Amino acid sequence: MLVSQRIVDELAARIAGQPPGLRAASIDVGDLDPLDLVRAGGPAFGFAAFFSSAEGRSVGGLGAAVRVASSGGERFRTLDTGLERLVPPDTTALLGFSFAEDGPSSPAWEGFPAGVVVLPEITVTRTEGRSRLTVALPAGSDGHLLLAMLSTLRPPGPQMSGREVDHTVESRPSPQDWVGLVAEAVAGIRQGPLEKVVLARSVSVKSGGSFEPFDLVATLRDRYPESRVFGWQEGVSTFIGASPELLIARRGPRFTLAPLAGSAPRGTDPEEDRRLGDGLLASPKDRREHEIVVEDALRRLAGHAATVERSAIPQLHRFATVQHLATPISGTTQSRILDLAEALHPTPAVGGAPRSEALAFIEKVEGIDRGWYAGGIGWVSPGGDGEIALALRSALVRGDQATVYAGNGIVADSEPAAELEETRLKLRPMLELLT
Repeated sequence: MLVSQRIVDELAARIAGQPPGLRAASIDVGDLDPLDLVRAGGPAFGFAAFFSSAEGRSVGGLGAAVRVASSGGERFRTLDTGLERLVPPDTTALLGFSFAEDGPSSPAWEGFPAGVVVLPEITVTRTEGRSRLTVALPAGSDGHLLLAMLSTLRPPGPQMSGREVDHTVESRPSPQDWVGLVAEAVAGIRQGPLEKVVLARSVSVKSGGSFEPFDLVATLRDRYPESRVFGWQEGVSTFIGASPELLIARRGPRFTLAPLAGSAPRGTDPEEDRRLGDGLLASPKDRREHEIVVEDALRRLAGHAATVERSAIPQLHRFATVQHLATPISGTTQSRILDLAEALHPTPAVGGAPRSEALAFIEKVEGIDRGWYAGGIGWVSPGGDGEIALALRSALVRGDQATVYAGNGIVADSEPAAELEETRLKLRPMLELLT
């Protein structure tokens, strides 16, 4: 059994003693892996999700005891109101939202709203190697069926990856068309007032067999421990990824973020890797692209931060196939995590600058529905804390089909062919995983 009968009985006793309404009870469960919970129970629930950070905190959830969804310009405020009013103290909710404020528009993203906060019926939260299991029951539920399901979960078997099956891969738009869009963006930027725009493209994969989404998530976590790894299941579709970038995190009065922009490939040996990293740090084009993102974040945080500290110069953050310029930023605030997310999103790292002009250009030329790609995913608490990653290095998986997304920041000095090659570096880890 994944969870012992003793623990299930203890949860039942704690819930039985509570007054009517939404009821929740928690208990320590040693080192139970939240991802094991999701892999074991995901097929039995319409909703399942997992999120883990490089710092060691992970959350996995099944079912929805509370679900607050919203769209439009007020979506973050609506979500935060629901989080404060409907989610019990000392519990952890999961958060996801799309790039566009009105949400996904294509059938592929069916079930994924513009923004949603979910308090799972079953949650495992792991911090510093210790796990806590929480069961939350909506008003009117006696919990018998849910607890019975919990008691029947079995530890998942070995994760399935690297299957020997055929695949069909297709770029949307084609590489040639996307290069043309980059050239159009460069011309527009040189005319002004646009300084930077992020253009995304997608690659569809059709497999000879169905994907196991949370097995893929487990492989991503094993391969990319420096990233924020996630999976979000809505019905028959699951959005998965290993993001290199933190949008915002808040713990009590302190917030942190580390905007990324400016990229270079990894070297084949330490000497080449160092040379490429040094070249990135010295590149005027990449330094300017990066500073646009940092300046925008500082400007948007000004109304929320009591104090702000930033690294004086960019640092190198290295990942499997690519290295980025990063500037750590931290400070103190009285604002809640979703207030900070609303101020920052979409950052120039995923949209562009100025924001309104960049978003208008993306809508006009990009030609794909980003859905939750370049949106956000993470965990939040009723007290206003949380951690939200930009939903990058990601794919939408459904049955035997998957769509992988990647984008690049385009500035006046961008070279279209080089930008295409950079998207290939960003696409490669997910395509290797899927194929």
